[in-house]
Amino acid sequence: MRRTDPEDHGPVRYGPPLPADGLPVLPELSSVLAGAAHRAAAQPVGGAPALLEAACGYFTRRGLACVPDQVAVGPGAPALLLALTAALAGDGADVLVPRPCAAWWAPYARLLGRPVYHVPTPAESGGVPDPYALLETVRRVRAEGGDPRLLVLSVADDPTATVAPPELLHETVEAATAEGLHLVSDETWRDTLHAPHATVLLSPAEMQPDRVTVVTDLGGSLLPPGWPAAVARFPATGDGRVLHARVLDILTALDARIAAPVAAAAGYALDEPAPVTERREAAVRLHARLAAAVHAAVVAAGALARPPQAGRHLYADLAPLRAPLTAQGVGDAQELEDLLTPRLGMPAPGGHRFGDDLGALRVRLATGSLLRGTDEDRAECLMSPEPLELPHVERALISVRSVLDDLRDDAQRREPPR
Repeated sequence: MRRTDPEDHGPVRYGPPLPADGLPVLPELSSVLAGAAHRAAAQPVGGAPALLEAACGYFTRRGLACVPDQVAVGPGAPALLLALTAALAGDGADVLVPRPCAAWWAPYARLLGRPVYHVPTPAESGGVPDPYALLETVRRVRAEGGDPRLLVLSVADDPTATVAPPELLHETVEAATAEGLHLVSDETWRDTLHAPHATVLLSPAEMQPDRVTVVTDLGGSLLPPGWPAAVARFPATGDGRVLHARVLDILTALDARIAAPVAAAAGYALDEPAPVTERREAAVRLHARLAAAVHAAVVAAGALARPPQAGRHLYADLAPLRAPLTAQGVGDAQELEDLLTPRLGMPAPGGHRFGDDLGALRVRLATGSLLRGTDEDRAECLMSPEPLELPHVERALISVRSVLDDLRDDAQRREPPR
């Protein structure tokens, strides 16, 4: 019998972290962090005034003007989402998320004992639910006695690495707000567009500023993921002020403070000085090329993947290779993860970790894992005009192609003669 719940197999409670960039820490960030290492006093819950001002500047430069009373800072986006979920849905409400979605979204609702309902996304992109599927899910949940109140979405998506087109986003935001839902927009990857001049990215907060809270984990483009820091921007309304205060109450109860040295680095990064923006742009260019190369390898092997548009990852569907995978004992996403992770020499978390069907043969592949070698080797990738031809990168890409090609060849050997 096909398993529908993987909890008896594999490290299922392992939540894949944000895909790392695989690069050495920016020296200027290291200097700021080290310079604040002597600070013994705890940071205020929600962020010190200077950090809140820096966060306001960051949001305002993206068309989301705000003042410090609209902003909160926490030790990573998961802490902020937990507090938001508790504030918005902790009193018996239900939570809606896309299918698939970031691995860390749903566990926080379940931790609070709240049901999580996954809504299908359209074929062209992930991160934002199909508006008609959203309306039908809301209708069904209410018919069953539920109280859907919170929708979490992402325009630049993890795990699919796609960017939702503005027309789809507009329809979904209109449908959600018409049903009285509050939206949390995870914009962690908004600054990692592979083709920024050819990709239109809008925030839901630009469309419905009174009904959207924006959360950005700085590990997406400004800080190393191991330095946990995130910012949230609340609506400039009475309800937004109440939500902001409630979130600060919850963060206080959790003692969820950002560490002083990390706060210093976060403030520096949020101001976006030249060293930070230049490193970010170089890293985005590098990971765009890596993602394109991995996407080409996936497609050449006969598997499926949407072309990656943002981030440091892509989402591969190996359903066309089910026959050779079945012959190797792989029948679901957990078993696919178990097979590919050691063969690729890099994490290959299965789609079930992102709320996808266990039986679907999908995995997220992170491009940072391809940047191996010493700090000098990895830094060289940023400066090289042809980073994919560097020996340590080329070897990693050859390994990925080899693993995928072996699956394709197995599939061809099993095809019946014509």
